[in-house]
Amino acid sequence: MKNFKTALLVSTYNWPEALALVFKSVEKQTKKPDEFIIADDGSRSETTALIEDFKKTSGLNVIHVWHKDDGFKRSEILNKAIAQSTCDYIVQTDGDCIIHPKFIEDHVAFAAKNQYLYGSRVSIIEAYRDELFETKNIKFNFLHKGIKKRTRALYLPFLSSLYGVKNELSKKLRGCNVSFWREDFIAVNGYNEAMTGWGREDSELIIRMMNKGVQARRLRYRGIVYHIWHKTASKDSVNVNEAIQQKAINERLDWCENGVDKYLKN
Repeated sequence: MKNFKTALLVSTYNWPEALALVFKSVEKQTKKPDEFIIADDGSRSETTALIEDFKKTSGLNVIHVWHKDDGFKRSEILNKAIAQSTCDYIVQTDGDCIIHPKFIEDHVAFAAKNQYLYGSRVSIIEAYRDELFETKNIKFNFLHKGIKKRTRALYLPFLSSLYGVKNELSKKLRGCNVSFWREDFIAVNGYNEAMTGWGREDSELIIRMMNKGVQARRLRYRGIVYHIWHKTASKDSVNVNEAIQQKAINERLDWCENGVDKYLKN
């Protein structure tokens, strides 16, 4: 695939210290995005100020999409953000994930029609977090003291070709390291906004894409993110969300009623 525009999409909520490190890693990308979209689920003014400063200094096409804080509405803000994009391809991560310098380049290199990609997430441990924010470190390797799940930190591009296309949902899928064509996202009506609260919103979206004929490919040994430790979000909604996901599986749904279409320009 050639001559397509790429958006880097980052979701965030009230953690400017982590977002600042994400920004630092975005500036180090070997391939810059055509758009850098920040989907902000109602953060306070500190985050807005950080984003405004980054806009002035980065030279990137930064788009800040914000809505009022009304609980965990990640699906809604991601729909609103992607609706504003003019790019063909979306590379998605979270505001608590530092990205490898070749993160965007790797996703773009493997982009193919009727296919989505999912990559690896290395865990930055709780004991290293204070030092991380003090030093503002964004460089990690297999031997770094601050990480676990070390094999995921191995950058070995020559092994990536061993992972082919599949027609099954992987348990390793994470919304902080996934990429897809915007047209495939629109075709299934994007994220299901019936899913509020933490859990399953990314996998339910991907299930509908796969029911529509989009295939999966794992981006292994490339396209790496480093997830900063934090307390786990409330899982009060996970059972409801799992039921919505199971319905998409059982009925082979490729569309959700409460999705992105209401934000799209006719």
